[in-house]
Formats: sequence, C-alpha cells, structure tokens
Amino acid sequence: MRGLKDKRVLITGGASGIGAATAARFLEEGARVCVLDRDPKACEAIRHQLPAISESIIADVTDLMQVEAAFADAVRVMDGVDVLINNAGISIRHKFLDITPEEWDKLIAVNLTGVFYVAQTAARHMKERGSGVILQTASTNGIMGYPYYADYNATKAGVIELTRSMALELAPEIRVCAVAPGYVLTPMQRAEYTDAMLGEVNGKIPLRRHAKPEEIAGLFAFLASDDAAYATGHVYTMDGGETAGGLASR
Repeated sequence: MRGLKDKRVLITGGASGIGAATAARFLEEGARVCVLDRDPKACEAIRHQLPAISESIIADVTDLMQVEAAFADAVRVMDGVDVLINNAGISIRHKFLDITPEEWDKLIAVNLTGVFYVAQTAARHMKERGSGVILQTASTNGIMGYPYYADYNATKAGVIELTRSMALELAPEIRVCAVAPGYVLTPMQRAEYTDAMLGEVNGKIPLRRHAKPEEIAGLFAFLASDDAAYATGHVYTMDGGETAGGLASR
C-alpha cells in the first residue's frame, strides 16, 4: 500500500485476533506499530510473536485515565500517532432475556465507551498535528439483526454512527472510517461455537467460510494508505457475501 512506510500506528485490542493480524500487516508495510491491550499475558506473547513492534502497552479502554496514559506512551515511543486502529471489543453469546445489567454495562463500556475514549484522545492529538486516520472495528452485527447478541449488536451500531459523526466533524484534517467484518475465525469467535455451529454458519455464507483475521487486516491497511485518501465517513463491509441477501439472519 502506498504511504504506509514509517507511519506511526496504534492498535487497540492489538495483542490477539484481528488486532494482532493488523499489527503484523502494518509491520510488513514498513510502519511503526504500538499495540494496546488489557491482557498482560497477551501483550507479552505479542512481543515475542512480533518483535518488531515498538511497544505493547497494557491498558483498559474503559478507563479514560489509562487510555490517556497509554496514548501518551505511544506518542513518546513513536514520536506521534498517524493512524489509530480502534479495535478493542468483546462479545457474549446469550439470549436477550438472559442479559444481566452487569453484562450490558460491560459490553457498552468496552465496545462503545472505550471506542469513544480512544477515538477522542487520538483525534485531539491528530487535530493538533493537522492530519491523521482513525479506523474503527464495527461489525455486520451493527448493520442487521442477529439473535443472541442484542447487547453486542447495539454497541456495533453505535460504533458505526459514532464513526459517521466523527468523520463529518473532524474533516478535512482527519479521515474516519469503520470496517465491519462478518464472521471472522478469531479465538474469541471460535470459543463461542461448537464444530456443528461453525459448520452451520459457514453454510449460510456465500463464500462458505469465516474470514481470516489477515483478510480484515488487509482492509485496514488499504483504508489507512494513500490509496484511500478520499475515503472518509463510510463503513466497509468484509463478510464473504453474508449481508448481500441477509443469509446469516435466516
């Protein structure tokens, strides 16, 4: 991708799954990368997996003070942040009637409030510098209905509308887009499905499989690059055709 060499990239939720794959892709493109994750063991593992990363920072995105301190660390290590991949998120599979207030609050805190905290912190830094790119992980769950994920769906719809609003207010200096993956075979996704459930879902996707994290990482790299310099305010879906006919919700 054009224009990614030496870019300074911060990736939240960057120590596993889509985040780790995205860190690897940006390193391949010649960028400098810091990852932020709340899991100390995962942060240690990613340092061994990707020794070229500039830093792995332990922080909880639901805590604004931790977010601001972590962002300051990334700025110190890389002398600035050009690209934010706002990716940290969690999900819990359960029926709507079984969602507890504590579970609801937890999903909102990580998937929406955390995204807001990190995005606002990054945007203030980028506005001061006069340029930047913010890319946020949404989901096809924020575009159409899925059973057993009402709280998750609500947060991802929120990320989409937050992205659009940010793009309007932060232009022209900062571009803001969202990536909406469909089913991606991450450790988090795999833990929620039996083999039979996985096969059933794959059968509903036109390409008959889950995405690989590396495929989502490629879309992030494109959107951060100079090749996407006119892209802002939009949600880019990568779902193997899943939402083309609403197959996954049947």
